[in-house]
Amino acid sequence: SSMQQCVTQNHRFRGLSTVELIIVVALFAVLMFAVSESIATFYRLNAYTIAQSYQVSTARHGVEQLVRDLREMTFADDGTFPLVIMEEDRLAFFSDIDRDLSVEYVEYSLASTTLIKRIYNATGTPPVYSTSTPYETVTLSEYVQNTLQGTPIFVYYDSDGNPATATTTVTDIRYIEASIIVNIDPIRDPGEYMLRSSAALRNLQ
Repeated sequence: SSMQQCVTQNHRFRGLSTVELIIVVALFAVLMFAVSESIATFYRLNAYTIAQSYQVSTARHGVEQLVRDLREMTFADDGTFPLVIMEEDRLAFFSDIDRDLSVEYVEYSLASTTLIKRIYNATGTPPVYSTSTPYETVTLSEYVQNTLQGTPIFVYYDSDGNPATATTTVTDIRYIEASIIVNIDPIRDPGEYMLRSSAALRNLQ
């Protein structure tokens, strides 16, 4: 009789544990659903801010690359003057950007709203630079709104600190300022973010 009572109690205990397990699983599922919905709602409400922050971070990295490349600007392996093109949205120069003792031809240009960096290596002896096919193409920043805002990306200065004019030549430039305006949706949200930096052309001093 006592053995039968013990078995019955164990049976009841096992049945109760199963019910509790079902309840725990159900509560856990409800909790996970609530958490996932909260996360999804957060991303829906903050999609612009998150995407804008990512693009600003990418643009900041691009500006850092530009300044680093400008500081390494030097004469080409074939003797060409370091600065080649000085336009508002296009800049080309010679620089040993990877510090391998071989000078590269580097071009930064804005294509619509995308800032692109193209790298060309010298080939042959004597060295020759061909700009038909870049050795590497890098997208530095997207959603660049400088054209929309009427703001040049590149501004050039001579050794006296005067902005370049129509009569200024590449050999006069000693200082370059770069400004990038980033906004992923300028029509819906006017929250532009401007990144600005500059570099003295130390190898031309």
